[in-house]
Amino acid sequence: MSDDVFVRQKEDAYSVTPEFDFRIDYLGAGLIATIPVTLLHGFLGAGKTTVMRSILAQAQNAGCVPAVIVNDMSDLDVDGVLVRNSHEVDDNDRNFVIMSGDSISTPDGIAELDRALQALLDKAHPPWIFIETSGSSHPLPLIEYFKQQPSLSLTGVITLVDSTWLRDDYDLGRQLIPKWQENLQQQRRGVENLLAEQIMFSNRILLNKTDQLDAEAVQHIAQAIHPLNPYAPVISISWGNIELDQIRDIEDYNFFLVEQLIGELRDQVNAPLTLSGKPNQKIVAQVIEDDRPFHPTRLWQVCHQHLTQGVFRSKGFFWFPTRDELSLLWSQANGNVGLEVVGFWRASVIQDESQHFTPEQRQLLQDKIDQVDSRFGDRRCRLTVIGQNEEVETFVEALNRCFLTDEELAHWENGGSFSDPWPQNVAKVN
Repeated sequence: MSDDVFVRQKEDAYSVTPEFDFRIDYLGAGLIATIPVTLLHGFLGAGKTTVMRSILAQAQNAGCVPAVIVNDMSDLDVDGVLVRNSHEVDDNDRNFVIMSGDSISTPDGIAELDRALQALLDKAHPPWIFIETSGSSHPLPLIEYFKQQPSLSLTGVITLVDSTWLRDDYDLGRQLIPKWQENLQQQRRGVENLLAEQIMFSNRILLNKTDQLDAEAVQHIAQAIHPLNPYAPVISISWGNIELDQIRDIEDYNFFLVEQLIGELRDQVNAPLTLSGKPNQKIVAQVIEDDRPFHPTRLWQVCHQHLTQGVFRSKGFFWFPTRDELSLLWSQANGNVGLEVVGFWRASVIQDESQHFTPEQRQLLQDKIDQVDSRFGDRRCRLTVIGQNEEVETFVEALNRCFLTDEELAHWENGGSFSDPWPQNVAKVN
């Protein structure tokens, strides 16, 4: 998806003033400046991109914007679009790389990461590097890789945990370790293995979405997952907001602590998972592309009838005929669905006489609109659905039935209305 599909308003930035210094390694009589690297892990839908956008806004104010690598297992790469549109990083500034279509922790992913890092270091010397991994990625191959990089210093290996998921599916986290141990006894790899191992390899754990829980529930979850990694602090956050200092002020990663764990798990991390009770299942991603809008009521009904535990994540951009000026972000994680206004379609902006565009500005907008393959200006729907194969296929088929039919499109173009059960009020979260 193009990075300029929609026009968006600049978000309020955070105000902090930390400073970054290159780390110095003493090797013999020489000095080698190493660049700190932060890894952000977390299962699908944990909120990694929201955390990334928060950190970038703060880093911009602090004058220490990192080079960013975003990994998305889907070719659509919604996360990369969102990060790019945050304005803190840019392809032209040579400080932003998107890796899409494969997990960064696979052998091919590691090879692509190596090429991306070499390209970044050849073109610039960033103060630090921040890597957002895909939700199905495992920390182990990345930790082994960075252990062998003399010019890079691995610091934060951060795992973001969806506290609502542990509350709903794992009894406030209390069932995570028993289910993981059961998988080990049965010699199978499930989602619990990946989640537990992401926590075990981290040196900082972030409990996200705690705004949806009370303090007692958050404490129960923290206590339940703490035995997986007693060396890592557990930090409660909401809406993906965390102070930059808590990300950057992390000591160098202690490779010795995970040496035995690496030996035990090295041959397992990329093995097929057992999902929804079915062995040898892979997490797959399917992309939906259409220039038509979703029917608001049909989409509402599909979300209540077709979401299953096998659909881990779906995300992307779309539009409604009832709000045809707005570019909407669809974000679903497990049973939770959220909508976010990310901007305005140019096709609606160019019609707004209050903007007082000059002829040159109007032509520039029109040129951008004409670059989009759509019957409705630059409006279009592009979503990715990630999860277990059978459940993903069923959900994708249901979503495709939500697009307006030809008769409904004619009704909309003639000024007709549609029922819209989705929330009408918009709240801005800083």
